[in-house]
Amino acid sequence: MYQLLKELCDLVGPSGFEQDVQRFIFNKVKDVGDEVKVDGLGNLIVKVDATDPNMPSILLAAHSDEIGFIVKKIEKNGTLRFEQLGGFDNRVLLAQSVTIKGANGYVNGVIGTLSAHYVKWDDPKRTASHREMYIDIGAASAEEVAEMGVKVGQPISYGSELKLVGDQKRNRVVGKGLDDRAGSALLVQLLTKLKSQLDRRHGDVYLAFTVQEEVGLRGASVLSDGIRPDFALAIDTTPTSDTYDVLMTGTRSLGLGPCIKIADKSLVAHPLVIQLLEKVALEKNIPYQNEVFMGIGTDAGAIHMTASGVSSGVISIPSRYTHSPTEIVDLSDLENSLRLAEEFIYHAAELKDKTFLDT
Repeated sequence: MYQLLKELCDLVGPSGFEQDVQRFIFNKVKDVGDEVKVDGLGNLIVKVDATDPNMPSILLAAHSDEIGFIVKKIEKNGTLRFEQLGGFDNRVLLAQSVTIKGANGYVNGVIGTLSAHYVKWDDPKRTASHREMYIDIGAASAEEVAEMGVKVGQPISYGSELKLVGDQKRNRVVGKGLDDRAGSALLVQLLTKLKSQLDRRHGDVYLAFTVQEEVGLRGASVLSDGIRPDFALAIDTTPTSDTYDVLMTGTRSLGLGPCIKIADKSLVAHPLVIQLLEKVALEKNIPYQNEVFMGIGTDAGAIHMTASGVSSGVISIPSRYTHSPTEIVDLSDLENSLRLAEEFIYHAAELKDKTFLDT
């Protein structure tokens, strides 16, 4: 899982510019899925045909985009002004490395910052807007920027690469884009597992790698009307609350298993989905945590309101320092999230013909 995750995270793919990520995933799944297509918005959808057509159909969605930036202006001195794609805390931007997807390949740069020697003339309590900041790619003029293949409109991601944090026994990784390349890696692995266990019963399964989640769940909003699944699960990360920062409540912890979402700002999860996730987790000895956190939204927030309504839930992979260049995920949580999603699919017969009133 680590190598797949590293290859995904090291790609540049902010919202609306997911081509490199989607192309990578497409090449992984094109010979495995029973149907593979890319829709008009850019969502990559893989279908696994039912081994039991009488069982409910399931849609699982993980977004392939990450928070990032876009080149807005090239200054005469060769620095770049930029706009944000997704949600940021501007306090973490200064001096961060970035990677631009230029016309000739990836170009490395850094978000400029004042030297510490200037601090006594600055207001250290002020948080600068990203619109005051600039990116330095080592160019001395706008002409040199053009020679590098960089122009207005190109996408930018953080420049940090995925790596193991601590010693290898910790089984934890740190880097950018784990939200939600972790979920994307899970779906790739899930596809392989589903296709290798043909003796296990399941209905039609749709694995969707969605686009533009970070700018308003846009890819997910067009998914389910064409698929019409019986149930849906989003696979995404969720911020942990297990450090000693003043705002932490200790309700979601790294290494204690996937979170079964109950509610967030975009979704109150369907009770049938919650109940089955909890049931299979207990039966299969999969550690899990319950999640009530109103600070985020996921693709399920869009999916559950499409068509005539889709009974939806979320498996959340705990992550520290989300929406930063140094997100941390425990690989055991990722593996247990994979197990939980897999068992949900195989036990979906228990949901057949049940409705909201049966909970």
